[in-house]
Formats: sequence, structure tokens, C-alpha cells
Amino acid sequence: MKHISDLEHIINKRIHKLYPPEIAERAVNSIIDLIFKYKQRIISKEYHLSEKDIILITYGDQVNRHHEASLQTLKEFMDKHLKGVINSIHILPFYPSSSDDGFSVVSYNAVDPRMGSWREIEQIAGDYRLMVDGVINHVSQFSDWFKAYLANDRYFQDYFIEVDPSIDLSMVTRPRATPLLSEFTDEQGKIRHIWTTFSKDQVDLNYKSHRVLRNVLDSLFYYIEKGATLIRFDAIAFIWKELGTTCVHLPQTHELIQLMREVLHEVAPEVIIITETNVPHHENVSYFGSGADEAQMVYNFALPPLLVHSILTGNTRTLTSWAKTLTLPSNKVCFFNFTASHDGIGLRPVKDILSDEEVVNLVERVKGHGGLVSYRAEADGSQSPYELNCSYIDALSDPDEEDTIRFKRMLLAQATVLVMPGVPGIYFHSLVGSRNYHEGVKHSGINRAINREKYNMDWLEEELSTQGTLAKRMLDSYKRLISIRINEEAFNPFGKFEFLDLDDRIFAIDQQCCGDVERVVALHNFSEEVVTCILPENIKGSLSDILTSNCTIANSEAFKDRREITLEPYQIMWLKGKI
Repeated sequence: MKHISDLEHIINKRIHKLYPPEIAERAVNSIIDLIFKYKQRIISKEYHLSEKDIILITYGDQVNRHHEASLQTLKEFMDKHLKGVINSIHILPFYPSSSDDGFSVVSYNAVDPRMGSWREIEQIAGDYRLMVDGVINHVSQFSDWFKAYLANDRYFQDYFIEVDPSIDLSMVTRPRATPLLSEFTDEQGKIRHIWTTFSKDQVDLNYKSHRVLRNVLDSLFYYIEKGATLIRFDAIAFIWKELGTTCVHLPQTHELIQLMREVLHEVAPEVIIITETNVPHHENVSYFGSGADEAQMVYNFALPPLLVHSILTGNTRTLTSWAKTLTLPSNKVCFFNFTASHDGIGLRPVKDILSDEEVVNLVERVKGHGGLVSYRAEADGSQSPYELNCSYIDALSDPDEEDTIRFKRMLLAQATVLVMPGVPGIYFHSLVGSRNYHEGVKHSGINRAINREKYNMDWLEEELSTQGTLAKRMLDSYKRLISIRINEEAFNPFGKFEFLDLDDRIFAIDQQCCGDVERVVALHNFSEEVVTCILPENIKGSLSDILTSNCTIANSEAFKDRREITLEPYQIMWLKGKI
């Protein structure tokens, strides 16, 4: 832990890059006071990521039972089906909210009473590593902060961003097709035009107010006190605004993340910061910073659409070529790999990776599977596809295809994520093979609802206990893959890895454990054809497929003579051997 004078110097240096001298001193003092406050309340526990870390992504009310707190029901599901297999859980915003399934936060420091209380959150954190959302770019229009602003409370007058609508804002990068400025009327009848990046019900905070920063940090510390060990910075790329710029990825944004990490780590250095920036890949990875000062994990946003593209075309050439560019600035950071989430399958991350024609083809294929498309506004006033809204299993296959093919494709995609260098994130709906929820879209009018269905716990339990159901097949097969993955040191998120060019239908990774003793060569056939490939000469000795009871393949004549491996359509092989 740093000496107070060193700490003050570090914070002071960063604060002066964000705020003018006349308020910088007040900002430093308020943050130092906050650090001392939570040092008395938080007990730091050292932790290092390993191959055993798997994160379930879920809503707090994902499973429900009548007259029972849904967070309690969720923990019951975890304890019964996932204990010992998945060790971490990302509970999407469980705070009181007015829209967007939790992302329009009314109160940062409360739990939605329909889900439960902090008691249930702390119970979950007692048995699983807890990841929470820092929804710190914006708050609900119904939050106390914004209500006070419209009431002309002087303390809150710099909390939000009012802009003259005549000012040219065409340079601002837009993630939505909705207006950037929204009209509100204050208590004196004055119309205010307020910055709302995502929707009228999500009012952007003004971080040029050091009091906004201080109060947001207070809430983040509070989450840590309640058991959070991972914090997801939602929509962080848009957090700092400067007129006359794109207002995305600004230097002040990176400075702000570095400051927040420095402050949080002074009290709890084991806490992991994860940035959520659904942007082109080369912009996304900038949030690793130097490898020691910003995010420890970055969402690997290009992976979900590339996997869909590769499976639908039966070709891994682009996927492998992109994967070979995955480099990290240090051995202290890694990717957060996933296929599906509560949002759609982003298309911006594959800008300059897939051609315009390939993106159009991907959009049309997924629409043909019952999926939807959400759009964003471009600077010239046009709109472009922003994300595909579809359950992941339906994105990969036509709903009319036979279940065996659908199941194989889905399991192939999930297995690929499990062996990608980094930490896997698994959306609840992928775990049980959920289908498109068109009724939710019809009811809410929101495209993203197609992948956000909530389940009655008793109904889901019946599905999972009935032989032959898709939910049972997916959960059982997924758990088996995970149970193998978490016991192989070669899958350590900080181990060595190399992507192999074996065949345009095969996605192959050679992963080596940190001690350079063992390796796992993971082979995935993305096509509906039988494929024979030849392993590189540097992969020597006996190999065993750990997915088929350690069946040794090195005894076959084809393997001995030519190092040939044959995979059936959509087959997965994880070949373990000595280095």
C-alpha cells in the first residue's frame, strides 16, 4: 500500500489532467477522504485469475418463483446446477431502474426490491466471485440526482450536460439512432436540452464535475464492500464529452479510467476492472492501456459475430487471420471472451475485419433465422446496422434445421470460447440453448428483448430434468466441457498461445501452460464436411483427446506417418500432450 504522500501525488497528477487548478485541490481532498473511509470497511483479499475462472452472465431475476426473491432463486439454481463448475457470476444491473432491463439506474446504492436485497447479493458473493455493473455513463431521468437538477437544486446543476440545440453535434459518434439531446422541462418551466447518448431515460453524467466523480467512486467502493470482486464499466468509451470532438475514446476517458483504477486498487487491489466498449476491435483493445494502468479485462467484442460468420460459411480463414492479431500489452491483462450477452451481436467490432458484403450477408442470414437488426446514426444522417438481435443458437442455425445440427453448431461455438486465450463469459441463455423470444419484442417494442426472456424456475427445472430436451442436452454438454477446461493448466488466461493454419474449415489453437510442461491443441471443425488436417512438426509425442476419455490418437498409422488428424462435421478435439 502506498504512503499517503505518494498516493496524493499520483491522484493530484491525474486530477490536474482532468480539472482546472481552482477545483483540483478540492477534488483530490474528497477522493483521499473517500479512500480513508473505505479502508476502514473493506478487507482486501488477494486473488489471481486462473483457468478455473468462468463467469456466468445473468439477470438477477433470470429465474423466478412465486413469492420468492429472485436473487434467492438464482442462487438456488447456481448451487444446484453450477457449483464447482462455474465459480463467478455477473449479475446484470440489479439496482432500481426505470427502463432497459436495469441500465437506466434510479439509485446506485439500492437493490431492486422485486429481486431482493443486499442480503441476497452478499450471500451470492459469499459462494461465488461477484461481478457487478458500474453503469456510470448515465442515470435514469427518474433518479434523485436528475430530479434535483430539474428542481434547480444548486448542488446538482453541474451534474448533467445542457447543450444549445443550435450547436453542430454532427461529429459526435452515435451508438443509437435516437436524438443525442432530449428535452426536459424544469420546475420553473424552462426547457432544457440534455445530453442523452442512449435514450431519453438515460441521462449522461457530467464528469467535468468533480463531485460526480467522487459520488460515483463512492458507489463503486460500496459494491466492493458488498462483495464485488469484478466491476464492469458499462459504455465507458462515451463517458467524457468535449464539443467539437467525436466524444468517444477521448484522452480524458482513458485518464479517468486510470484514476478510478488507481483509487479502487488503493483499497482493494484484487478487484478486476472490465471495460465494455462495443466498438471496432482496434479501438476496443486501447482500453488495456499500457497493460498495467487501465482494464485488466476487455470484452472481446469481435469474437461473437466472427464465430457466427465462420459457422454459417463453414470457413475459418477470417477468424484465424483475426485471431493471429490478438496480442496483449502485458501478462497482467487478458480478454473476456463470450458469444452472447444481454445485448445483441455487435457489428461495429468487425468493421475492417469483415467486408461490407460479408456484413450484409451475415445480417440477411440472421434475419432469415428470425433475428432482428438495430441501427445507429451516422454523421451524414444515414443509418447503419449496429447489432444483430437474436438468440445465439438461432443466429447459428435456421430454426427449421434438425435439432442435432443446431445443437452441434451451438456447442462448437461455446467450446471455441472456452479455449480462447482469456476468461470465458457464458450468458445464461447460451447455457440452456434458449430460442428467440419474439413475444418479448412484441410486448416491449425493444429488439433486445428477443434474447432476454425470464424463466419460471419450476418450468425450467422440469425442462432440465427431462431427457432429450434441448435445455438438458445443452446444460449437460456445456458443463462437461467446462469441467474439463477448468482442470487444464494450459487454459490459464496468461499462458502462451498460438493460432494454427491447418485448414480453412478448422479453427485451431495451441495453448501451453505457464510452466512450459504441457499443451492442449484445440481443434474445431466449423464445417459440415469431414476434414483431415496435418499437425505442425513441432507438436510432437503422444496426444490424447481429453474430450473422449483421454483416448490416445498417436497410435494410428496415419498419425505416426503424417501427423494426420480427421474430424467429423462440427467435431471438437482437445488434444493434450507434453511439450
